[in-house]
Amino acid sequence: MRSIVVMNQKGGVGKTTTSVNLAAGLAKCGKSVCLIDLDPQGHAGLHLGVEVDGRTPSVYDVFAGRKTLAEVKQLAVENLWVVPANLDLAATELELVDAPDREIVLRRAMEALQQTQSFDYIIMDCPPSLGVLTVNALTASKEVFIPLQPHFFALQGLSKLFETTALVKRRLNRDLRVTGIALCLYETGTRLAADITDDLTRFLQASDPTSPWKSAKLFESRIRRNIKLAEAPSFGQSIFDYAPKSTGTVDYADLVREVIAAEAGTVSTSSNAAA
Repeated sequence: MRSIVVMNQKGGVGKTTTSVNLAAGLAKCGKSVCLIDLDPQGHAGLHLGVEVDGRTPSVYDVFAGRKTLAEVKQLAVENLWVVPANLDLAATELELVDAPDREIVLRRAMEALQQTQSFDYIIMDCPPSLGVLTVNALTASKEVFIPLQPHFFALQGLSKLFETTALVKRRLNRDLRVTGIALCLYETGTRLAADITDDLTRFLQASDPTSPWKSAKLFESRIRRNIKLAEAPSFGQSIFDYAPKSTGTVDYADLVREVIAAEAGTVSTSSNAAA
């Protein structure tokens, strides 16, 4: 099983869009996937048509100790289960502040889940912050994917993300590493996007070999700006179901192929890498 955290402390960079469409694309390829929504806004679940009302259990019930992940997960589409979230989850930050072992609540829940159902991938969509929920995700997983908009300020914020992963790796999870960076909202043909890509490549190449991001792959796939990606959530569908012939589908399909190729240590060639 591969456990992957999709995180960025900056909002509006394609984090939830990447979490959902990566999960959906892997499911389309026959992989068994569980998508855990850790953002109190609950957008990952809503994106796939899973809405939490007052009677529907959510991931908050897992953190509160009332439910297991197996009891909360819902089948969204074939091969893809969703553990939804709602605004109640925001209370977790305060409720766990003095709790013992507060950083490993999710890890224990995931270990119990694996005893009931075997998944090929567990993907966690984190909130745009570096609080208790994100630390729980980092402690429970082995990989971190960072969706990044190729803008100057987004690149500046990357150092904070790297510092957080290094801290969690040192104190809570020795297996944690940043394995992928995906460029989202990519504007083809612009000098800025190309410059940021070059700067990021040089930074990764010059990184300390002991850092958890040294082996990070800058995915060849570029997730281009596409209105269909923005429309899909309002229909409760992934881009693969909403607009299967759109450039958004092409781009995320390329990303999925790269992620799957990494299982065998092979290199995937993206059809839009030159975009």
